[in-house]
Amino acid sequence: MKFFHVKTVTETLDVIAREFEPIRPPVELSLPNALDLVLAEDVVSDEQVPHFARSTVDGYAVRARDTFGASDSLPAFLDVTGKIEMGKEASSYLKEGQAQSIPTGGMLPDGADSVVMIEHVEEVDDLINVYRQVAPGENVIRAGDDVQTGELVIEAGKRLRPQDLGVLSAIGKTKVRVYPSPIVAILSTGDEIVPADRKVLAPGEIRDINSITIAAAARQCGAEVIDGGIVPDDYPLFVQRAKELYDRADLLLLSGGSSVGTRDYTEQVMQSLGEPGVLVHGVSIKPGKPTIIAKAGGKPVMGLPGHPASAMIIFHLFVAPLIRRLQGESPSPYDRRLPARISRNVASAVGRSDYIRVKLEEREDGLWATPVFGKSGLISTLVKSDGMVEISANKEGILEGEVVQVHLFR
Repeated sequence: MKFFHVKTVTETLDVIAREFEPIRPPVELSLPNALDLVLAEDVVSDEQVPHFARSTVDGYAVRARDTFGASDSLPAFLDVTGKIEMGKEASSYLKEGQAQSIPTGGMLPDGADSVVMIEHVEEVDDLINVYRQVAPGENVIRAGDDVQTGELVIEAGKRLRPQDLGVLSAIGKTKVRVYPSPIVAILSTGDEIVPADRKVLAPGEIRDINSITIAAAARQCGAEVIDGGIVPDDYPLFVQRAKELYDRADLLLLSGGSSVGTRDYTEQVMQSLGEPGVLVHGVSIKPGKPTIIAKAGGKPVMGLPGHPASAMIIFHLFVAPLIRRLQGESPSPYDRRLPARISRNVASAVGRSDYIRVKLEEREDGLWATPVFGKSGLISTLVKSDGMVEISANKEGILEGEVVQVHLFR
């Protein structure tokens, strides 16, 4: 076994970033179908948005200088020379001392540089009394204020949100090239594992938790999931099932069977799937040390710990970033972390990264994180937790009241 050559968390993440990339080529989809997928190419605008100056309020288009000094006691008087209609071109030039009625979103006429709100004027036949001055550009969106011609609107590697689809629509981009959702196959292993729908358990049997939790977590990351079921500790059958799933998926996750033991076939199965084989065999982390990462013919294969809490923590640390890599998503310096104060002292061993589960609590003096202790086989500890806190390998622990970064569970 290769646990004597375990890697750090940072080294393991570096392996993922260096070795893996999207497997399937980009596809072109309409905007509604591209939500939550990752853009495969830069989008540059061929036009400006808006392509004309428009009003942000109901009021009157004016020259700002014609309103300077206007007040309740000394209003400015302007001639109303027209009415601008929504969706129509403002064709009449605005001269000095003139104003034109304009609705919200209406096109600003040439000569005007601002809009005075209707609440600040009094209409008297074809005149208005302006009781408040406006500055040039006030209550106006200028042409190109939103997007300029030739501007990089969205970079490749960005996961498309509703607002991103909105700006693409604004520039007339109705189809985009995106990376398809990766397909993740999950295979649970172990003689003791039985399906979750088993009503009566024999002595020594446990219901399969990981295939449910890991599949749900993968779907949250935008992946499609293949449930590979359960395979016993039988090497020929294990290899056969793993190969069948490997051929159908972009990422194969093997749950369980990654600990040191005479019946541990996981590494052998992963090596059999293709070159270069195992890249990481063990991570200096608690829980989750017996984690294996391999590369077979360009595809990633991961062996997750069998204990449910360990498997979920490893998923958040390594599998989620790997799925993002397969989706073509650019690395981000930000993730779902919140600063909080730890509510008690927590000891740790130097030389490994410890991840403790915590529950968040809002107190009068701010956000606090309370450790949720329990063995890695207890799924209930995750149910009670809102996230996890890292105690880095160079620390002997954290002290009560110390500010920590809580990596939130979704």
